[in-house]
Amino acid sequence: MGRDKALLVLNGQTLVERAVELGSKVAGEVWIVGDPKKFSRFGRVVGDVYQERGPLGGIHVALSSTKTEWNLMVAVDLPSLKADFLRWLVEQAQADGAVVTVPHAAGHLQPLCAVYRKQFAQAAQTELEAGRNKIDPLFGPGDTRIIQESELVYHGFSTEMFRNVNTPEEWTKIAGN
Repeated sequence: MGRDKALLVLNGQTLVERAVELGSKVAGEVWIVGDPKKFSRFGRVVGDVYQERGPLGGIHVALSSTKTEWNLMVAVDLPSLKADFLRWLVEQAQADGAVVTVPHAAGHLQPLCAVYRKQFAQAAQTELEAGRNKIDPLFGPGDTRIIQESELVYHGFSTEMFRNVNTPEEWTKIAGN
């Protein structure tokens, strides 16, 4: 992207502000995983324990820092997410009881828009200590509820909400610049 995606402005609001606001509509507590110096003005921040280890490192520190059993993880670069979908996702997770409830849309699992139970922190830590950073291999049968794209569509949710921002070109499409 060439700059911090969290600080991109869409409709007068940074993506991190938007994510915090969205999370506040769904969860009792919202935390930001990142550099406390950079993000503390936007809300409660927890810094990475495993530096430069990608999303798995962020999920690990979030789950290690919370006392909450059910934890919604949302990436800041998903500007099309809606609160009604996130509420539905949390309801599905709690009804099923799986360790992870993750949508499968646009041909991929969406681990940065998923619900994780606190116990997932241990599996994440084991992987990180072994030098592995991939999330998907941790989604084992029996532990994971994968919500298929057809189920999302059936419930009236567009898979376009998983379109993320990784390049200036993608940002231009989303921001309408």
